Amino acid sequence: MPNSPGSSTSNKPDYGIDAPGVVRNLFIAAVGGLTLYLTARFGLWSGAIAHVGISYAGLWAGLGSGIMGSWMLYDSKIGKLREREKLLDLVPWRGDESVLDVGCGRGLLLIGAARRLKTGKAAGLDLWQAEDLTGNHPDATRENARREGVADRVDVTSGDMRKMPFPDASFDIVVSNVAIHNVYEREGREMTMREIARVLKPGGRVVIHDIRHVGQYASALATHGLIDVNRVGSKLLQIALGLITFGSLRPDIVTARRPAV
Repeated sequence: MPNSPGSSTSNKPDYGIDAPGVVRNLFIAAVGGLTLYLTARFGLWSGAIAHVGISYAGLWAGLGSGIMGSWMLYDSKIGKLREREKLLDLVPWRGDESVLDVGCGRGLLLIGAARRLKTGKAAGLDLWQAEDLTGNHPDATRENARREGVADRVDVTSGDMRKMPFPDASFDIVVSNVAIHNVYEREGREMTMREIARVLKPGGRVVIHDIRHVGQYASALATHGLIDVNRVGSKLLQIALGLITFGSLRPDIVTARRPAV
């Protein structure tokens, strides 16, 4: 498929850049802040803008935006590949499971799970929104599965996580990575947790990593009958990113399981 998203002569998978609009805006803010600082320091402004406090505000805003944008690029290209295996290690794998990745994007967790299967299958569900991930398209996910040698174990489905097109008790494992927060309404996220509980088999397990709302996910999963609901993310990372982003990013991981019959 020479013209499909994600196709390339390279055999290295490409999982895209997360929140590309945010990354772009951070670098624009970095350039603007540093430009304000440098031009003020060189005397190109007069009046209030030339005030040292305003110029240093531009400096710190520029540096902060640049650091955050750089971190997001690093995480998209390197960090999330490392974190994938840590997340999947939270599941005791047999190899014959049926797995669902909610908001799979270009297949990071979906394909990582498929690599751990022998006779099982991994399904990915997404609406393929371009603002959430560069090149977000089912063909890109299939291409990444081919490059990682698991195309025969992966299926992708277009659909809404708030109303999943799967029967009750379809999956042994449900995973999700930095996707559910893109449902902006609290009610929609509650619906997603209800759907996760619905499609999970008795004895099945859930692992969700997200950058905000994880406390809500944990409460909702418990409400819908899941047990052993635990938040296992790094407290240090939560504090650091919470401070840097003024509370906008609060990364955490929730694990849970459905009681066996």
